Amino acid sequence: MRIARWTGDTGDHEGIVVDGSVIPFLDGTRVSEVLAGGLAAALELGARTAEARLGALPLAEVTLRAPLDPVTVRDFVAFEEHVEGVVKSVDNSEGVVPEWYEYPTFYFTNPHMITATGETVTPPLSQRLDFELELGAVIGGVEGSDGRNLSPEGAHPHIFGYTIFNDWSARDVQAREMKVRLGPCKGKDFATTLGPWIVTADEFEELHDDEGFLPIVMSVEVNGVEVGRDLFSNMGWPFAELVAYASRNSRVVPGDVLGSGTVGRGCLAELWGRGSELPPLQPGDEVIMRVERIGEIRNVVGEPVEVPHIPAARQRSRARSR
Repeated sequence: MRIARWTGDTGDHEGIVVDGSVIPFLDGTRVSEVLAGGLAAALELGARTAEARLGALPLAEVTLRAPLDPVTVRDFVAFEEHVEGVVKSVDNSEGVVPEWYEYPTFYFTNPHMITATGETVTPPLSQRLDFELELGAVIGGVEGSDGRNLSPEGAHPHIFGYTIFNDWSARDVQAREMKVRLGPCKGKDFATTLGPWIVTADEFEELHDDEGFLPIVMSVEVNGVEVGRDLFSNMGWPFAELVAYASRNSRVVPGDVLGSGTVGRGCLAELWGRGSELPPLQPGDEVIMRVERIGEIRNVVGEPVEVPHIPAARQRSRARSR
């Protein structure tokens, strides 16, 4: 089942996508409520909604919005090939640090700057604007679980569905921040694209291999030219283990989104580290990401926006008594 949000002639709606049409959920149910209710209840509601077809419209006649307003957004770095290339790009070093293999690593990004497929992305002033091709897992409710300290087996049912995830990145801003040994923050938090919809986890269940990996194809193109492609199963941990790690001494709750991290060859920074001469993104460039069994998202890069100046830190005397 595909769960979407859209804007049409009669306003904003939330529901399902079936055979090229969008159909609002019965009784005006919201996506946030569907996620909280869990997958089984969502599938039952979706079946009733599809049968009734009340308010159905052709998909081509509406504008898709981001499929949810996330509660939080965690973004992992779970692909070894990506790490190798980016490390080479950033500081010309080889290999992956041993700590990467010990546990998954993630950062929190901005849930208030979620963009939809079709939106123009407004970047900060940057000379090294980039994209990152990822898969996002959307967390749903599980009866009897508060999402705390989950095992991988216990985490798997919390994955309600999947969406395409583009972690837009200003690499020069990010590089400055990382030298302070904190971040990334402003190099990342200006836009994250999710979409075009959430595909429920039941549609992927038979694809998992014996270790829980999903061998689906992911690709990205810029201005009509494919620049990256990978199998999602090349990640270092299956998604359930990422969810379990996120819940350690913490919680995952319905509406959380967890990004997989960039797939191999899924961003310009990695390709630069491998000798590519592809230029950074420029205003007017179109980035299209495709994921098997989900669909595609596409965004055009807009002009950067001038922002108010903030002065450098004051290097004041530390001998003050007050």
